[in-house]
Amino acid sequence: MIEVDWRGRVGVITLNRPDKRNALNISQCEQLRKAVLAALDGGARALVLTGAGTSFCSGADLDAVYSAEFRVALYDMLRTVVDAPVPVIAAVNGPAIGAGTQLAIASDLRVAEPGAVFGVPTAKIGLAVDPWTIRRLSLLAGNGVARSLLLACVQMSAEDALAGGLVDRLGGVEDAVEWAESMVDLAPLTVAYNKRVLNAVFEPDFDVTPGAASSKELFEAFEGCWSSEDFTEGRRAREEKRAPRFQGR
Repeated sequence: MIEVDWRGRVGVITLNRPDKRNALNISQCEQLRKAVLAALDGGARALVLTGAGTSFCSGADLDAVYSAEFRVALYDMLRTVVDAPVPVIAAVNGPAIGAGTQLAIASDLRVAEPGAVFGVPTAKIGLAVDPWTIRRLSLLAGNGVARSLLLACVQMSAEDALAGGLVDRLGGVEDAVEWAESMVDLAPLTVAYNKRVLNAVFEPDFDVTPGAASSKELFEAFEGCWSSEDFTEGRRAREEKRAPRFQGR
């Protein structure tokens, strides 16, 4: 379930699935995408994304993550957040793992509570995130931090994320809302233009459809992870409740 509340001209969008630590499935992704669009249609001049309970978003629901339909829903939602012509602030109130980190970095700014953690543990389960995610993570947090998150599957605390540039401020949801409220009177056309140029200058087009990636080789490598024997082994290991045994093929 996705909830939308209003604080003046700030739309506060909450992932409300605390029993699953706000893990994303196809329905959640579609509802979140529609909530962002509805808030924009309703006149929002800034958005705050957060999670109910003690997690921001624990990642993809592993019952859904292995399907192509989930990938489509996830990236449609992330692109909607990226393309929103208003400032989007992620109020990271707890763990932001996998797709949770993707949602946080799709936002323009991040406010994190001290207990928040970030991680992209795809290598532990034989999955992969697209080149856009890796590039954006590297731009925000630095190449060294991105390597630690992606190659060693370390988790980053809010304090370390602040020091590395992945987080802009420490604080809670109210701090994020207050910051968003300070932006609603800014010139909307200028803000939208600035955001569009920042996205265009520092990142290739956000498109993960076949043939549209910035590098054909990178796209093929991304797809290769999802069609590999290791991908199947990761899924089987989860079903059998054991550690995966990856062979690199």
